[in-house]
Amino acid sequence: MTPSSRVVAESAEPGEVAGILRDVGRLGPFFEIRTDPAEEADPTWRPFPETDRARLTDLTARYAERLGTSERRVAASILFQGLASRLWSPMVAAAARGVVPDLAGLHWRWAPGAPVALWLAAPGGRRTGGTDDAARLVHDQVVARALAPLRDTLADVVRLADGLVWGNAASALAGSLNVGPRDPARAAIVRALLALPPLDGTGGFGPAGFVRRSCCLYYRVPPGGGMCGDCALLRRGPSGG
Repeated sequence: MTPSSRVVAESAEPGEVAGILRDVGRLGPFFEIRTDPAEEADPTWRPFPETDRARLTDLTARYAERLGTSERRVAASILFQGLASRLWSPMVAAAARGVVPDLAGLHWRWAPGAPVALWLAAPGGRRTGGTDDAARLVHDQVVARALAPLRDTLADVVRLADGLVWGNAASALAGSLNVGPRDPARAAIVRALLALPPLDGTGGFGPAGFVRRSCCLYYRVPPGGGMCGDCALLRRGPSGG
């Protein structure tokens, strides 16, 4: 689960990490992680990952209402994928610039109709030594520190298959390449991450792009939610992978 937990890398100074996150945030709202200490005065920030079962139960219910579905598992699946997407974009982009932020002290905020906001209370991180090293460091922060605990708490709210959960994470990771400018360094890190467990085996790149081996259940969102472009349920021609 955490092949990067033994990674030892040179520490990056807080100012350096904050500066890279500011630069990355200019790529667009999906890349923003705030570092302003003044945000501490806002009581609506919550520690991330969210491990309060009652809050996740309420959040899943609100997501279901927003999607117009009575199926909690559908709402929980889309919620998890959305949060994974929000983490991957800034973390991979920062890693492509040579630093992986430490997500200890990460907070989040969300309200219906608003995008997910992220704030890092104490910027810190590690410098990368190449693509594989960057991927292991990102894995350690995003998968081991953030998504795995979120998945464990969410499992107490609604039952989701592991293949679906980590397929969602992989889909969100591959989809992060569709946001912001094309960057070969980002693409290389994404491919390296997809080779690490539990993301390995969840899908792969073909002539038509990334194709996952599971379904996020969005097709069950009424009326006619449809299928995502990387869905395993889509019929594909010979060139579709």
